[in-house]
Amino acid sequence: MEALLAANLVAALVSAGSSIAGVLRPALALPAGEPVTTGTDLYARAYAARAVPLGLATALLLLTGASHAVAWPMLAVAGLAQAGDSAIGARYRNRGMTLGAGAFAVLHLASAYWIAR
Repeated sequence: MEALLAANLVAALVSAGSSIAGVLRPALALPAGEPVTTGTDLYARAYAARAVPLGLATALLLLTGASHAVAWPMLAVAGLAQAGDSAIGARYRNRGMTLGAGAFAVLHLASAYWIAR
């Protein structure tokens, strides 16, 4: 159980960190050679405005040893957000975003299901 929670903690922090990296280098979310536009910059900042608080809240919840009644809904929300991120990555052919967010979605959602049982 502790390893599962630790994996979710790392995933939440990586997600928050990735969004900060996207603000610093918006081209990370784009296919190679595509120019960064004002829209790209706006998207990166809007994404970080959601991903940083969600990732940090998830990590904090896991670090504090919150009850299962609190942990599984948070992991479910984080997992659904990651599933959405994976779908966006797939739409824009960003392999790293598709696979990374997809893996985190599976981790968070499977963990939420396991804890809720």
